[in-house]
Amino acid sequence: MADSDQKDAPRATANRSTTPSSEAFAAYISQGWAGRPSGVGEPRPQAAFAVERRARLSALYPGARIVIPAGPARQRSNDTDYPYRAHSAFAHLTGWGADTVPGSVLVLEPRAADAVDAEPAGHDAVLYFREAAGRDSDEFYANPEVGEFWTGPRPNALDVSVDLALTTRGLGALEHVIEAVDADTVLIREADRELTDRVDAQRLLLAGDDDGPADLDAERDAQLACDVSELRLVKDAFEIEQLRLAVAATKQGFDDVIADLPEIVAHPRGERLVAGTFDRRARAEGNTVGYDTIAASGPHACILHWTRNDGPVLRGDLILIDAGVELESYYTADITRTLPVSGAFTAIQRRVYETVLEAADAAFAIVRPGIRFREVHAAAMQVIAARTAEWGLLPVTADEALQPEGGQHRRYMVHGTSHHLGLDVHDCAQARRDLYLDGVLEEGMVFTIEPGLYFQPDDLTVPEEFRGIGVRIEDDVLVTASGCENLSAGIPRTADEVEAWLARARG
Repeated sequence: MADSDQKDAPRATANRSTTPSSEAFAAYISQGWAGRPSGVGEPRPQAAFAVERRARLSALYPGARIVIPAGPARQRSNDTDYPYRAHSAFAHLTGWGADTVPGSVLVLEPRAADAVDAEPAGHDAVLYFREAAGRDSDEFYANPEVGEFWTGPRPNALDVSVDLALTTRGLGALEHVIEAVDADTVLIREADRELTDRVDAQRLLLAGDDDGPADLDAERDAQLACDVSELRLVKDAFEIEQLRLAVAATKQGFDDVIADLPEIVAHPRGERLVAGTFDRRARAEGNTVGYDTIAASGPHACILHWTRNDGPVLRGDLILIDAGVELESYYTADITRTLPVSGAFTAIQRRVYETVLEAADAAFAIVRPGIRFREVHAAAMQVIAARTAEWGLLPVTADEALQPEGGQHRRYMVHGTSHHLGLDVHDCAQARRDLYLDGVLEEGMVFTIEPGLYFQPDDLTVPEEFRGIGVRIEDDVLVTASGCENLSAGIPRTADEVEAWLARARG
């Protein structure tokens, strides 16, 4: 390992316990260690898929250097970091997930054009990462950010190269890439702020006093962010299997919550117990939760992103649980179920619930290759408008509400019905509108269908018996050749199924 790969311990301060520094200690700690067997084996299953993904990106950027950082660890407080997660584009293009070494960078280096036809010849992919420090280095024991005594051993270059089917180099060698930055270099800007600043500084040196190239660089970087997002719109076989596994683990998490309902109801902050129970399953079966769990009981269910989860769970109320397990590969499920805490829906709760289910089923019914993504939302909204008008909640007819100048029914469901799903819970979010919201569905796309109805506790436009009721039903959908598959169909959906689910847990 070259000296340039080493790094001082920036968070060590005079107020910390003193790190031993005598020559005798350094000599003694560097010896007497058993050798470690190599972890070299076969490439992980996703490695071959990552090769294909990189090839698709390479074809979009002939002759350009492409820089995809994983991103550094991020500080939470003083010398405490947030749990690490690599940038999704990096994970998608390398196959590295929860075991990513923080600060790693993938570079696609353009090959020289063919001498005969002068056509661009693709890219060579190189993964730069911080290898394990030798035990003769003080980083081994003294660096609280990356030292083995503090954070555990890191993989070596050969192991990672075989595991990911990638050429690997020490992070210090990335300096040569930064020095070689030119007008054809593009990078994912938001992944690593420090690296972005260094690349921008090199660009400014190239540009001199001209502001134009800097603006152009930013535009090209934004296009790269868009392109790597769009690469994930259609999932490959590995991604689909991972999403199936994430949904299966999420089903277990919901089962755990239902089994714990008596304890949850008995606690003054039962919502916290819901989140804790689900999060435990997520850590046991995967990497973590794919997003902050929403455990919204009673009127909290009307707050779309309620994540404080500090309220009670009371019998007679509904509890809306929006949760998903993220696997070690970073692929996540995104499921919502709304449960009657007492085990049975009241008449008004069931009416609202079955309307939301009707809206979801209407959306499912039209999903197939060739329709527009926005049509899924429109199908669900037709039901929401019809039922809220039927109940006398709207000042206009359902047809009038559905007109572009209307929208009154949206008071009770302001969010969209669907979003793409994958490495991010809201995957492909930087894709162009004409490929996302206005895009045409293709076989292999995975997204949610999640209509809801939310009657705020202080909403005077609805009868009192509706107020404080919030219902959402969310499933994960795979577009097939002839229609769609509900990946989460095994998690009870209908009102009768939900009541039976709760009854089974009670024994």
